[in-house]
Formats: sequence, structure tokens, C-alpha cells
Amino acid sequence: MTDPFRVPLIIRGQIIDDAEVDYGGRRGGVSFSAPDIAKHVARLPLRTPSAMADLYALSFDEILDFLVALGQRLDFGQNRHLQEAFRLSCQTSGLSESILRVHFQYIGAAFDRTEMRRMMERSCGIDYLEGWVDQGAGRFPGLTARTRAFGARTVHVIAGNAPIVSILTVIRNALTRSDAIIKLPSNDPLTAAALVRTMVEMDPDHPLSKHVSVAYWKGGDDQVESAIYDPRGVEKIVAWGGFDSVKHITRYLQPGIDLITQDPKLSGTIIGREAFADEETLEQVARRLALDIGAQNQEGCVSARVIYVECGTDEAGLECANRLGQMTFDALQRLPDHLSTPHKAFDGALKAEIDGIRLNDEDYRIFGGRTNEGAVIVSQEEYPVDFSRTLACRVGNIVPIDSRETAVSAVNAYTQTIGIFPESLKDELRDRLAFQGAQRIVSLGGAATMQHNMERQDAIEPVRRMVKWVTEEQASGEMLAALAG
Repeated sequence: MTDPFRVPLIIRGQIIDDAEVDYGGRRGGVSFSAPDIAKHVARLPLRTPSAMADLYALSFDEILDFLVALGQRLDFGQNRHLQEAFRLSCQTSGLSESILRVHFQYIGAAFDRTEMRRMMERSCGIDYLEGWVDQGAGRFPGLTARTRAFGARTVHVIAGNAPIVSILTVIRNALTRSDAIIKLPSNDPLTAAALVRTMVEMDPDHPLSKHVSVAYWKGGDDQVESAIYDPRGVEKIVAWGGFDSVKHITRYLQPGIDLITQDPKLSGTIIGREAFADEETLEQVARRLALDIGAQNQEGCVSARVIYVECGTDEAGLECANRLGQMTFDALQRLPDHLSTPHKAFDGALKAEIDGIRLNDEDYRIFGGRTNEGAVIVSQEEYPVDFSRTLACRVGNIVPIDSRETAVSAVNAYTQTIGIFPESLKDELRDRLAFQGAQRIVSLGGAATMQHNMERQDAIEPVRRMVKWVTEEQASGEMLAALAG
């Protein structure tokens, strides 16, 4: 058992670090201690909405100034709070140390002024964040309207699979002029705390510091959660998490609370027959597919699991699928260690499933999967493995198909990202995939390595939903009086 880490409770600029309660982590026997949240829970919700007025004394550019300065203080080589978060994450995360190091070194760069401005312009429109925007002519003569986006009192139940979740939460809260309670995840309770602690050390009385709190409590503690999930102090809940945790939160929903879910999804791949045009093309496809399976150790919802390949299911088609499987597995082993490594905590149940089908070579060919190196399972019929929903730890399943219609029909509302080759196939299928439920369609290889913007996810715009769109209308008094007869 390692020495426990200390997770602070931070409430509106005040750091509480008495660490009275011990908690177990998720991996490696790691434990941590934190303050007794029950003693402080009444202070977490903001019961007086008008207390957010200090955020509106700041211009959008002044908010950017603070965030840029924060980014400069989030230098991994200098910030001891980030270093401690990294040390803990190395033990609890599904990401290897080499991958995590890149993530933590990037944290400061995420607070880029130009990109933060672009994000808010695309999602809300900065004019709406800064003031009342005229809505133009309406259906009634003489009626005018102005709309403004206001921040909300929000609880963020964040995920701990990658530091970007903490980064986005802090940035979104500040730029929307919102008030946040961040519930820390047990598999990464220190990253968000490190960001907010650095804000407090910059200026504990700054409005942005005074409108963000971080706390750890064990999910399911009704005494704590009934006090927090109360519409008198909270207007929105942003929940990242599994089915059970999101379902648990719904028990507290009532009029006055809006739930914004970033729930788990499954991602996959569609590869057209063009992949087998020649050896050079096939080699490139295998390398790009390895990226979609293996990048970030397949920890994200964006990672490919089931790969539909339009090679046919006859003998020649299966030979093509098996060759792609071998080449993809080989490419997976060559991925740079800042993107992917053998999984340090390979799922035991998944390993048992792989071992269970290994001897059934009439139905499956397995490349790898002996220890923790990852694997590519190639179905020998037009069906994924029975355990396809649990594929993880750099394990993908290639499914040969005779027609792309099979791949299209497999897409549903649980599908997030689909990597596609070639581009012409993406152009052909993108509308139909969207009808089926797909939420992001990318070039093969770009699922977990590239993303154009971070304000859209799971086919919603969470930043836009985080704010309250308030409209003020004005009509002629004489006209209104005339309506009364």
C-alpha cells in the first residue's frame, strides 16, 4: 500500500486541507485522504444567484487575460500541484506514464487565447456573452427583442480518464461566467484540484477563483448529494460518466435542474474495398487503423473497437481481412510511446474472453493478446465478437462484410466516432450515418489523435447548453393597451 495522497477541498477561493477521511483509489492499492465533505456541504451550493454579479464586472477579454496567466502558471516543470496530480495518475490511470507526461506537459498550452476565443465564438457567440444582442424584426409589428447568454450555477461530475476533462471544465466555467462545483473522480482526484488551487494562489479574491469549487465525495452519499443537487443552489448538472453513475444522478432531477450528459459511447471504423488496391495503400490503412485502436491506450470513447471491412466473406475476402489484422497488430506494436503502450492493467475478464475463443480458428483469428500487448481479433464471419462492447486495452475486432450496408445498419445512438477510409466513402455515407445516430465522422487515423474543436461532443454543444439564454422583449405601450380593447 502506497502512502496516501491528500486531496484538498476548495470552496470559492478557500483551500481546506485537513484530510480527515480516507478513500481507496481504483488501481494499484492507491489511497487518498480528503476533508469530511459533510462538514462543509452547506457552503458548496450558491444559494444567492445575485452573487454572480461580480463575474459580469469582468469583460470577456479580462477573463481571457486571467486564463492565459493561469496557463503560464501551469508549467508542468514548475507547478508542484500538477506534479503531484501526475504522480497519482501514473498509479490510477489507464494511460501509461509516457502518455500521461505528454498530457500534463500540454495543460498550460490548452489555455491559448486564440483558441479559447474561437471556441466561444463558435459555440455561443461572444456578443451574446458580453451583452444583449438585438434579434431583428419579429412576427408582430413594433415588437423587438434582445437576447443574452448568462452563466449558470452548475455541478460538474467529471471523468478521470484523461486530464483534458478537468481542463475543459475549468475553461468552460470561466468563459461562460458560471459558478461551478466540480465533483472529483476517484481515478484522478488531483488534476482539477491542481488547476483550481493554482487559480487561488494567483488571486483568491478574483471573481473566477471565487466561482469554482472542487470536492471529492463518494458517489451515492445521499446526505451530501441531496444537499448539493438542490434547485435552490444548482441549475445545471454536467455529468461525464458511465450508465450507472448518470442513472444515479437522475434520481435528484426535478424542475429547475437541467442535466447535460457526456455519457460513454462506442466508436468504430468502416473501411472500403479501396484499402486493398495495392500493398502501399494497405500498409497505410493498417497504420492508420492502429492509431484509431491504440492511441491513448483505447481509454477514450473515441477509440475504435469494431472495424467493418468491405473485403467480402468468401475465401479471398477472409484472406484480405486476416492480412489486414496481422498488419494492424504489427503497426500497433510500433506506435510511439507518447501515444500508446502495452496496457499496464489489462482487463482480466477481457483476457479470459480472448483466451476462450483462441482455439476456435473457424470463427476467429487472433493476432496478439498473449499478455498485455493488445490484440486484433478477425471474425471469420460477418459478426463481431459477443463481447465487442467490452473491447479495451488496445483490442480491436475486424469484421469482414460483403456490403457497406451491414456497417451502416450497425450504427446507433450509442455510436460516437466513426473512422472511415477512403474519403469518398465518408462523403457517401456521412448523412446516412448521422441518421443512424453517429455523432462524429473522421478520416481513418484521426479518431483519437485529431479534433477540430472541443465545444461539440456527443452530437450536442455542451458549452451552449451550459448557459441560460435570456430574452428581453419590448413593444409599444399604446399597441399593448389597444389589445386590451
